[in-house]
Amino acid sequence: MKEVPQNEKERAIVVGLVTRKIHKRQAEEYLDELTLLADTAGATVVHRIMQERNSVDPALYIGKGKVEQIAQLVEDDDIPSVIFDDDLSPAQVHNLEVAIKRKILDRSGLILQIFARRARSNESRTQVELAQLQYLLPRLTRQWTHLSKQFGGIGTKGPGETQIETDRRMIRQRISHLEKKLEKIGLQRETRRKGRKEFVNVSLVGYTNAGKSTLLNALTDAGAFVENRLFATLDTTTRVAALSPSTKILLSDTVGFIRKLPHHLVASFKGTLEEVVEADILLHVIDVCHPKFEEQIVVVNATLEELGAFNKPTLFVFNKIDLLQDRLHLQELQTRFTPSVLVSAERGINLSGLKETIIKIIHHSFVDLIFSLPHSEQKALSALYDLAEIGEKIYEEGTVRVKAKVSSRNIDQVNDILKRAKATILAS
Repeated sequence: MKEVPQNEKERAIVVGLVTRKIHKRQAEEYLDELTLLADTAGATVVHRIMQERNSVDPALYIGKGKVEQIAQLVEDDDIPSVIFDDDLSPAQVHNLEVAIKRKILDRSGLILQIFARRARSNESRTQVELAQLQYLLPRLTRQWTHLSKQFGGIGTKGPGETQIETDRRMIRQRISHLEKKLEKIGLQRETRRKGRKEFVNVSLVGYTNAGKSTLLNALTDAGAFVENRLFATLDTTTRVAALSPSTKILLSDTVGFIRKLPHHLVASFKGTLEEVVEADILLHVIDVCHPKFEEQIVVVNATLEELGAFNKPTLFVFNKIDLLQDRLHLQELQTRFTPSVLVSAERGINLSGLKETIIKIIHHSFVDLIFSLPHSEQKALSALYDLAEIGEKIYEEGTVRVKAKVSSRNIDQVNDILKRAKATILAS
């Protein structure tokens, strides 16, 4: 294996596969995205290899002849890394390393490497390490020769450097420790969330690099890190945003989604993504200039469905309209995707319209309740704090009069509690 000096940008080959299930144009788009991922990880793609086959080769992913071609190419051009656009089995990685004699990465390994570089907070670093170890565990069936030394470059950052001497038992113990650590962090986050019940919670979701962090900064002056690269943001940032003098919300920016996002990465980041699950409203930010933004919408919706957050009140925010040359289809988009709004977060275009639309959704998504409870039903009142925004409380003889704002998704649960507590609904 060839060592890469730390001060040099690593060169790499990306490899994609066209099968009966994936058309050539789609495979080319996947390779475009893989090239961007490689750039984010610190590599320069110098060759793109595409092969057409009926199906994936179980031993080598691609055909033997194509493997021999790549082996000759990396030897002639002195290229240290080959990156494949799909997840490879441990056997495939082993066979490819033997044949090509270079560092072999798959899409999941590359994304994990980017996350390892980008993680800043204690929580995100813990989540990334957990995902890396879960990725590494089934690959301990062989010797990871490319990790036997402290090589530089992509694919060698994180626990892989130190876990080469450990066995499965030790890794499972570490995984268990990290899972317990994330549980504690989750409890702390839940405590903080309960303390913010007076606000409507709104989460920014979307494909990576759609402009979520830029929009957060435009609405809140949060100063969140912004970069024109994939996965610029991993840590959730939450700020108060004033939509009007009388309406404030909590706005959260979360990690962006992407095609073929590793399942174990989604699982590891479920704690962070709880902000999405617990949100009252989602702002689905879309890069309207991207040629495949509609496919990106499908990817985001599928990820939201996996998280159990697909049916939340959602506002489609078509971003970067200032960069769009042909604006004739914008009206048609707003007809197809409702409710929706057109903005430029970077230039501040139509942010007032965005705020007004969010306020309308809040009014339609929440029910104002006034009810009275017997003093003896304090347990019921305590349970309501988890389901509603409890406002003014007036204690009267034998009862307490309560004003509350209830999300439409929680109204049935609230009504059940009030019925069991023999509460009296005074206004709704």
